Amino acid sequence: MKVEQIYTGCLAEAAYYIHSEGEGVIIDPLRETTPYVERLENDGVKLKYIFLTHFHADFVSGHIDLAEKTGATIVFGPTAKANYDFYEAKDNEVFKLGNVEFVWLHTPGHTMESSTILLKDESGKEHSIYTGDTLFIGDVGRPDLAVKQGELTEEDLASHLYDSLRNKIMTLPDDVIVYPGHGAGSACGKKMSKETFDTLGNQKANNYALRADMQKDEFIKEVLTGLTAPPQYFPKNVMMNKGVNDSIDEILERGTQALTIDEFKGKAEAGALMLDVRHQSEFVQEHIPGSIFIGLDGNFAPWVGALIRDIDQDIILVVPEGREEEAVTRLSRIGYDHSNGYLQGGLAAWKAAGNETDSIETITPEGVAEKMNTEDIHVLDVRKKSEYDSEHLVGAENEPLDTINFRMNEIDTNKKYYIHCAGGYRSVIFESILKSRGVHNFVDILGGFSQIQEKTALACSEYVCPSTLL
Repeated sequence: MKVEQIYTGCLAEAAYYIHSEGEGVIIDPLRETTPYVERLENDGVKLKYIFLTHFHADFVSGHIDLAEKTGATIVFGPTAKANYDFYEAKDNEVFKLGNVEFVWLHTPGHTMESSTILLKDESGKEHSIYTGDTLFIGDVGRPDLAVKQGELTEEDLASHLYDSLRNKIMTLPDDVIVYPGHGAGSACGKKMSKETFDTLGNQKANNYALRADMQKDEFIKEVLTGLTAPPQYFPKNVMMNKGVNDSIDEILERGTQALTIDEFKGKAEAGALMLDVRHQSEFVQEHIPGSIFIGLDGNFAPWVGALIRDIDQDIILVVPEGREEEAVTRLSRIGYDHSNGYLQGGLAAWKAAGNETDSIETITPEGVAEKMNTEDIHVLDVRKKSEYDSEHLVGAENEPLDTINFRMNEIDTNKKYYIHCAGGYRSVIFESILKSRGVHNFVDILGGFSQIQEKTALACSEYVCPSTLL
């Protein structure tokens, strides 16, 4: 028996590949199929099952493409409904794989079809559980995503989750390994650990939601307190996971076509969004007017999903050479399937053809510190409200990046803003959106808040320290 966790950091998502005696199972696969097919071929393994713990909200799964390429059976839990063929597992049903067994545990709460899959090793001993979004390391799945008007409330789902954890999971031996669907950084929970697996015993001792003396009403209140609104693309991904979508091969072929400058311009004029995925320092220095920056080297897919509201938006790319397929793949993971090519030769070719470029005015942390001491300037902090509340520059306004589509009217175009985030990535996204909407009266503070603190002599009196917020 071999168990492999396949962790994708930019989505904080874990898929699992398990095989025994030449038969394999993959749990919660991402959209792209090649990594899984290559593993199967290298190991000489026949994929028997594709297990889905639930209909995911934060990514589009590749189960249909993978099943077509391997002949494996797609398996969901009880109550699941989809527009394609799958096997509906029964609670406590056993699936044999080589010399091992999987026991399907129906654990509703995050969603009603949510399931936990128990692996028993060759000796029949409980080895590990694959909990999807039911149980995380340090947290549990949020119970507000599958609320149905007139049917289920988030309190109803939280109640189901409490029962699932106590009756199905916490009764298992302490040495069972917990393999969750996500780690820290995912929007599917609120207190997830950076660790990606643990023993159930440690979770019983340390996970707030598994406290032995916690009553149901206390649990419901605790898991529902502090939840932020889910990203706008989450319900769209759920619907895609219940339906049949374009194959990943079609998406990659369409998205990785090289476009001449005339073709690129033509698609932009027809309404395609110009998405520049280079590093923020390159975008700041020079970019195509009207393009939006969301860099591949940051939290790329979640920011695309949060900010590009039309999931069917045509997208054309300005991308570093050799990373075209990566960009298209990462867009498709969250359902942005309408990549329609990239600019051949990139910005260099654009400039060589005599086309105009734009740039963003910048200032060093030292420079902004000097201005704050000598002038009345307007500082705009685009970090999350929680980051701002923890510590921020005195007098700075807070407009979190993820609210920009709803709060553009809060940007006073008569002011000159000095904009920063934590490290310089989010601020450039914010600024690129401003520019695309005709707002240019701002300056980017290089390196963000971390560099302002590190490279300037600002004392605590110059920015709000946590102690002064008490």
